[in-house]
Amino acid sequence: MSIKTATLNGVATIEIARPEKKNALTVAMYQAMSDALVAAKADPAVRAVLITGQPGIFTSGNDIEDFMTRAPGQGSDAMDSPVFRFMRALLDCDKPVVAAVTGAAIGIGTTMLLHCDFVYVADDARLAMPFVALGLVPEFASSLVVPQLMGHRRAAEKLLLGDPFTAEQAVDCGIANAVLAASEVVNHARRVAERFNQLPPGAVREAKQLLRGPQHAAIVQTIRTEGEIFGRRLKSPEAMEAFQAFFQKRKPDFSRF
Repeated sequence: MSIKTATLNGVATIEIARPEKKNALTVAMYQAMSDALVAAKADPAVRAVLITGQPGIFTSGNDIEDFMTRAPGQGSDAMDSPVFRFMRALLDCDKPVVAAVTGAAIGIGTTMLLHCDFVYVADDARLAMPFVALGLVPEFASSLVVPQLMGHRRAAEKLLLGDPFTAEQAVDCGIANAVLAASEVVNHARRVAERFNQLPPGAVREAKQLLRGPQHAAIVQTIRTEGEIFGRRLKSPEAMEAFQAFFQKRKPDFSRF
């Protein structure tokens, strides 16, 4: 299984474990993460959730081959696909979610961090949201949340140009809480998650709801709007050229568009 789950000392851990493919996410992995989040929310023994990857790699984003053969499509069917179930499950998790990031966090590897409550990144972390370079558009409400965090101009660098950024820049932008040595990130994140064993769970849940409440509806609507455009873009000639170039290990040529 490419997603490992375990619950220990009040913390439900979701570990992305497909290092041979740079932790690229398949449809089945999205479903497994969604199921794990739903289970963690329902389990009274769980006080917090920890999401992590493997040493040196959080996730390289979508497995493009799997994604192209099992893309979410458009309309209501898309919203019920595993990738959107995962998005909804992360948004709806009423317990604190802590992320521990080492190495690369690409695409949804970065955008999922926008919806975690605590994010700790290793000094070797490299984040990027290269959707436009693939002929696509931002997802997981990143077109709403990223400009709110860092302002329009820096958001344009990250979302239009797809510029990668460092762990220190992630903290500066408000995406992450702190930078730590790669060997310390997971343990530190777990210690933060375990602190919720000492706090009243009802108060934590309601405080999190208040923190997220004012823009929850806007995030949900943005995810839906992005998803509609994303689904159309997947079938566009630009996206086809980008994906063919990826498989052929060459630079895409957008000069004819």
